[in-house]
Amino acid sequence: MDRFIKSMKAFPFKGMLVIWGIFMLMGVVLFAERSGIHYEGSKSQSAYLSENQIVTEKEAVKELKKTCLVIMDSQQESSQLAWEQFERIFQDMKVGTDVADLKTDTLPNLDSYETVVVLMSDLEPLKEGIIEISNWVKSGGSAMFAMALQKDTYASLIEQKLGIISSGYENSFVDSIYFDSDFLIGGGKNYAITDGFDSARQLELSEKAQVYAWAKEPGGIPLIWENAYGDGKFVVDNFGLYEKAVRGFYAASYSLLTDIGVYPVINGSAFYLDDFPSPVPSGDGTYVKRDYGTSIQEFYSNIWWPDMLNLASQYGLKYTGVMIENYEDKTDGEITKQTDNERFQYFGNMVLHQGGELGYHGYNHQPLCLGDTDYGDVLPYKTWKNEKAMESAMSELMRFGKKMFPGTQMSVYVPPSNVLSEQGRKMLAQKFPQIKTIASNYFAGECAYTQEFEVSDDGIVEQPRIISGAILDDYMQMAAVSELNMHFVNSHFMHPDDLLDEDRGAKLGWEKLKNRLEEYMDWLYDSAPELRNLTGSELSGAIERYGALTYEKNVTDKSVELKLDHFYDEAYLMLRFNDGIPGKVTGGELEHVTGNLYLLHAVNDEVTIEKK
Repeated sequence: MDRFIKSMKAFPFKGMLVIWGIFMLMGVVLFAERSGIHYEGSKSQSAYLSENQIVTEKEAVKELKKTCLVIMDSQQESSQLAWEQFERIFQDMKVGTDVADLKTDTLPNLDSYETVVVLMSDLEPLKEGIIEISNWVKSGGSAMFAMALQKDTYASLIEQKLGIISSGYENSFVDSIYFDSDFLIGGGKNYAITDGFDSARQLELSEKAQVYAWAKEPGGIPLIWENAYGDGKFVVDNFGLYEKAVRGFYAASYSLLTDIGVYPVINGSAFYLDDFPSPVPSGDGTYVKRDYGTSIQEFYSNIWWPDMLNLASQYGLKYTGVMIENYEDKTDGEITKQTDNERFQYFGNMVLHQGGELGYHGYNHQPLCLGDTDYGDVLPYKTWKNEKAMESAMSELMRFGKKMFPGTQMSVYVPPSNVLSEQGRKMLAQKFPQIKTIASNYFAGECAYTQEFEVSDDGIVEQPRIISGAILDDYMQMAAVSELNMHFVNSHFMHPDDLLDEDRGAKLGWEKLKNRLEEYMDWLYDSAPELRNLTGSELSGAIERYGALTYEKNVTDKSVELKLDHFYDEAYLMLRFNDGIPGKVTGGELEHVTGNLYLLHAVNDEVTIEKK
């Protein structure tokens, strides 16, 4: 100690230099964090395939062997509606199909197919074809009646073979559906149906029929079942809904048909934060003041964002935040650069630090639409003066992003309010090659840019978001469980200003909204613990791999052999073992999901699964 005192006397400013050095070090660390210079740009790009590797799903399915015959009647409106959904279901499941439209076609030889799917509620146009299908199933075929059947003479010819021992002429009201826990992901509970109607036939089944779903609760009206007939099998769907939000239930039903049901999936979960980072959102802070006695800005910094980080830590989430530079409504091409940078750097780097990603939302919150777009009374937005004005706005947003987060590559674009015009979409592809993903809406809506999970012809990944907010109504819950079983995917988005809008639950208060969000995450990861948490670009990379993947299946008494085409480095497939129990796997790993359903992670283009 004496030596230290003597040295300080010899150099009285040395202590001050030490303190000054510490503060300088802290400043450098803080600057690095807030400027983003320690994040490597290649991290967010590594998930994408190179351009010469990409095969679109449309190209891939052209090579499929036609193993399924779809029988429909375009003169029946419900048949046409069902086919609109099943056409996409089969494309995404990579099932090669031939279609026999009884308006113009006759039935081909059924022996050429592995499965038959009947998309008709009125079977009269089939005539003696009903007997032909019955005999084919009896000899070992597998057929699915995917629509609630009308009670008539032709349906009566096949009812007993379907496992029906009695039925009424009237349909019953269905406002919820209960799935057996062993049948599909998220089963074991009741899901409410929005706008339910008299959609299911009243009927009673044989004890030999295996029921997988009921109206309201087990023991209610059977909605999905299978029934063995001779050496083959029938599967019947009796719930009468033909829309995008229930595709996964039909996919699960179809997977019951063969000894081993197989279809590729995405396997990914993404959580988006729209308008984040951004200037302090405008809105009514009444409920923030009521519950916390603080300003909107302090609420976001000290309460909302720490809570969101805790959720990310609890569930392993990787947020994808998409930036808004300002909330001005100028659309004339005159640019006002954002000068309040600290908020952007602080929140943006915290997203990056927790393993997340940043993307683009808008220079302002005006969608990329020109004067020929009419929002009417639906949205309070302006249109852009011309394409040059739109281009200037996007260029400024990218300049700003590069300045705020140098070295960080951003590739995801989320349209404001999920609105994107044809001209705006074309401009992004032609003028901004750094945009590799557009993440908009899965479901149609007024002015919405609606998507499927696919790679477009221009190479941009279409990555729809399925659900939003914290209130998660009945329709969103139905859609969420459906998409777990269709694509094995979750995609959710919310805005920081949800907490300022009564229509999005502000009156409930953040604590209740946070609890609802946490309940959804509990359900999601309890139902699907195998689901990968991904950023937006990582999910797009998974979509690229999934979309290109096709397979050939060879099933023997001892094993299941899969040959994967357009395989890159890994792939995921759902397998349902309707016959046999899986054993040793070569070329991948198999995880049990529920019942006889398994998730295959393939790491080779040839996979062999031995049967026990």
